[in-house]
Amino acid sequence: MPNAPCGTVLSPVITPFRDDLSPDAVRFVEHCRWLLSNDVGLAIFGTNSEANSLSVQERLELLDHLVTAGVDTTRLMPGTGCCSIPDSVALTRHAVSLGVGGVLMLPPFYYKGVSEEGLFRFYCEVIERVGDERLRLYLYHIPPVAQVPIGLGLIERLLKRYPEVVAGIKDSSGDWANTQAVIDAFGTQGFRVYAGSERFLLPTLRAGGVGCISATANVNPRAISALGGSWQGDDADARQQALNEIRDIFESVPMIPALKAATAHFSDDSGWDRLRPPLVSLDESQRDKLLTALKRVDFAMPGLVG
Repeated sequence: MPNAPCGTVLSPVITPFRDDLSPDAVRFVEHCRWLLSNDVGLAIFGTNSEANSLSVQERLELLDHLVTAGVDTTRLMPGTGCCSIPDSVALTRHAVSLGVGGVLMLPPFYYKGVSEEGLFRFYCEVIERVGDERLRLYLYHIPPVAQVPIGLGLIERLLKRYPEVVAGIKDSSGDWANTQAVIDAFGTQGFRVYAGSERFLLPTLRAGGVGCISATANVNPRAISALGGSWQGDDADARQQALNEIRDIFESVPMIPALKAATAHFSDDSGWDRLRPPLVSLDESQRDKLLTALKRVDFAMPGLVG
């Protein structure tokens, strides 16, 4: 199994907002520190970070806040993929200059039905323009949202052209057969495959992948990272099932608002319960459903700073 410089388990870190909906750097840094203390790496500016509701400048500033706060940049895998090549380059170049462990890059997702050749040219342009041998790029395959898939053929072409740069993939297809196919095709080349949910953490590790980058690592980091660290134990299947049960609860309502509602509740800090439109907070019935279910299983977020 290839090593995982950024960690076995990473979280697409939720982004807190102030009353005026500007990013709240103080809360952001504290949440990142809490995740790191639970052995979870930081895939900031991911889907569950509301990244595509953030400007390039806002993302650059939040990244700089983490560096100023002394966060270990090798545990960072910021999302830097945009529809625009210059925006992707600007984010990627700055992240690499700070010594991040890698960057996670969406395909350009506005135009649908684009060719493999077009996607290949996009990634090549970004890599060439960044022009830094330290770049380690992780492809972000999330067809349910982006509707622009990253297929085996594209991965093969990029690895052939940039074997030292193209480091891995996050597979958020939700299709285990696809994750297995990527591991089988490229895992022995050192290509690092992350599942997009902890539901697939144990199967991914057993198949030769490196871990998961999961939304619910924001709220259940210790249990997920613990399985990632001891997945060969006799109780691994039972622990995987326990993770799935918590995941079921969070998926029973809209995921991003649920993550923020739980963080607000367990930190006793209502400031966490803000989202940028078009996303909105859980309504009262959804919040009650979530918190009642979490109480039923004695769920907690120990050590969370309010």
